[in-house]
Amino acid sequence: MAVAEAVCAFAHETLGLHRMNMNWSEQVVLVTGGTGSFGKKFIEIMLNEYCPQKLIVFSRDELKQHEMRAAGLDHSSLRYFLGDVRDPQRLERALAGVTVVVHAAALKQVPACEYNPFEAIQTNIMGGKNVIDAAINRGVRRLVALIALSTDKAVNPINLYGATKLCGEKMFVQANAYAGAQDTRFSCVRYGNVVGSRGSVIPIFLEQRKRGRITITDPRMTRFWITLDQGVRFVIRCIEQMHGGEIFVPKIPSMKLLDMAQAVGPDCQIDCVGIRPGEKLHEVLLSEDESRNAVETDDMFVIQPSHSWWKKENWKTATPLVEDFRYASDNNSEWLTAEDLFELVESASPAGLPRVVGGSTRLRANA
Repeated sequence: MAVAEAVCAFAHETLGLHRMNMNWSEQVVLVTGGTGSFGKKFIEIMLNEYCPQKLIVFSRDELKQHEMRAAGLDHSSLRYFLGDVRDPQRLERALAGVTVVVHAAALKQVPACEYNPFEAIQTNIMGGKNVIDAAINRGVRRLVALIALSTDKAVNPINLYGATKLCGEKMFVQANAYAGAQDTRFSCVRYGNVVGSRGSVIPIFLEQRKRGRITITDPRMTRFWITLDQGVRFVIRCIEQMHGGEIFVPKIPSMKLLDMAQAVGPDCQIDCVGIRPGEKLHEVLLSEDESRNAVETDDMFVIQPSHSWWKKENWKTATPLVEDFRYASDNNSEWLTAEDLFELVESASPAGLPRVVGGSTRLRANA
C-alpha cells in the first residue's frame, strides 16, 4: 500500500481533495457491512482516490477482515472493527469521531429472508434503527443508508426482504426529523442488481454452462444492472450532494434474464423452472406514486421527502417528472446488448468472474 499512502499524502498536503464542497481528507468514514462486495470496492476506491483521514471497516466476520488485510487492504488510515449492527452499544463506540457513515450491512438473499423472517427483521430493520440512534448520539455529519445492493425490491415489495428495505428507507428518511437542529443528515441510495457481487446470477450461469444446461425462472423476466464500481461511485457522489432526506436512484440499463442466459451459454439448453416465492417478473426503481415527489437530472432521479421539514428549493435545478411516470426494468429506455453485458462484466472483473476474450462474443471463466 506504499503507493496509495504516497498518493494520499500528496492529496492531503497539496490538493486537499475538495470535491463538491466536501473535503474528504478531513473525513472519518465508517462502512457497516464493510467486508461485503460493496464494502470492499468502496474501501478500495476511497483509499486510492479520496484519501479520507480515517476509514473504518465495521463487520462481524473476522475471517473476511483478515482476508481483506491479506489482499493488501492494510493502509495506515484503515481500521478494522468487529461488531454487529444488532449491538447498539458497539455501534455507538465505533461511531466515536466518525463524520460519514455508509450503511451497507444487511441480509440480502430473498429465500433466506423468507425462511428466517425474524433474523431479517433484526438485522435489516432493528439494525438500521441502531445505526440511526448511534449516528445521532455521536453527531455524525452525514449518513447514507445504502438500502442493500438490490434495492429495487423495496418498491411495492412482495417479499420480506423488500419489506424490510422499505421500512429501512422510511426510517432513514424520517431520521432527519429525529436529528432536529444538529448537523446529522440521512439519505438513501436505491439501485438494481450488481454485476460482480456475491449472489450475482452470472457466476451461476457460468457454472451451469459447464453442464450444458442453464436454468432461468421465467423467459419474460427483466432486471436492472449496475457494476460495483458504478454503484460505489454513485454512492460517493450522493454523499457529496445530499441535503438529507432524499432517495437517490441512478439511471441504469435493463436486460432480460433469457437474453443474459443465451449470451453466457449460446450453445446451452435453457430451462424455465418457474418463479421462486417472493420473486417479481420485473423490478421497479421508481413507482408512479413516488414520482409525484421526484425530480430528474441527466443521470439520476431524486425522490424528495414529503415531510414539512423538507425544502423544495434543495433540488430546484432538477426537472419534475411527468404525471404517472414509472421507472421499471420492463419499460426502461436503455437496454443491454450481449456486447454491453460483456463490457459490464469485464469492467467488474473480480476474481472468478468472466472476461471478454479478444473481442469474442463468448464468456469464459477465469483460470
